[in-house]
Amino acid sequence: MGSVRLQGVRKSFGAVDIIKGVNVTIADGEFAVLVGPSGCGKSTLLRMVAGLEDVSGGEILLDDEAITHVPPKDRDIAMVFQNYALYPHFTVEKNMAFSLKLAGMAKDDITRIVHSAAESLGLTDYLHRYPKELSGGQRQRVATGRAIVRNPKVFLFDEPLSNLDAKLRVQMRSEIRELQKRLGVTTIYVTHDQIEAMTMADRIVVLRAGEVEQVGTPLELYDHPANAFVATFIGSPAMNMLVGTVEGDQLRLFPDYAVPMPAGIGATGTLTFGLRPDHIGVATQTSPGAFAATVASLEATGSETMLFATRGDQRLTVVTKDRLALTSGTTVWLTPDLTRSHLFAADGTTVKKVAT
Repeated sequence: MGSVRLQGVRKSFGAVDIIKGVNVTIADGEFAVLVGPSGCGKSTLLRMVAGLEDVSGGEILLDDEAITHVPPKDRDIAMVFQNYALYPHFTVEKNMAFSLKLAGMAKDDITRIVHSAAESLGLTDYLHRYPKELSGGQRQRVATGRAIVRNPKVFLFDEPLSNLDAKLRVQMRSEIRELQKRLGVTTIYVTHDQIEAMTMADRIVVLRAGEVEQVGTPLELYDHPANAFVATFIGSPAMNMLVGTVEGDQLRLFPDYAVPMPAGIGATGTLTFGLRPDHIGVATQTSPGAFAATVASLEATGSETMLFATRGDQRLTVVTKDRLALTSGTTVWLTPDLTRSHLFAADGTTVKKVAT
């Protein structure tokens, strides 16, 4: 299929830099997800790979051949847009066949390819319907099918599930992932939803303000974030971040509570102690290594309970499999798993990930 390499890619609108020298390599057959907050430049970057946005600097290579200035139609890349971009006056079959017809393919071959793709996507019974007669999930499948029939080297997805309800999003992200694995096509997928990124990607590219913060597998980013931004962006609910003061070989988080500093840090001043919600235990009475907090609220989902607690001006989130019977305003004792904690400097860089 095709590998994609971005070398120092930049994009500017006048004096405003949107993409600031991105260097990323996406391997042949890989499912890579570009994720980041709104305005970080992920869709702009995807559109540059597609050829829909000019590149202000750097190179884009497909299978080691520069395509930076190659017209979109000649890039052997297919893109699925956020709004699906289906022709409303065409049936599903004609929508999927349109690019093949433009390429001058024989009618019988077009029919065979379209019907094969429709079968794999569960669209066989809808080939003669129009987009307005389809659900959101079905339209998404048609848009994907239109990309599949071109047999491209690379698939590009620009937030294709953002218009779907929560239940359908879960179903469709699974279907897209399974389809990509079956076809083995290199895929670049843009989303602002880090849960989509975690569940779909072989590797995630985390972007912020036009720059790459970290690239890695979902679990690498979850367990070993490069900085505080990645730590709080990846994972839901977000990592708890408590600011503490270094006192010799301890980090004091509260007047009556400190945690031991890992050996060899040599830091002074303030550090931020990070711990994920599912790495905190809950008790109703004091226990070794615990600190007191006040219950703010509980959210029970059946499979787990989310506890929101406060300590001074600090707010903490805890996720547990236990079904808690706590009321707002009561005291609860929280026990952090220090072996799963993170330390961050004032500038947000990782000081140390405590080894498990």
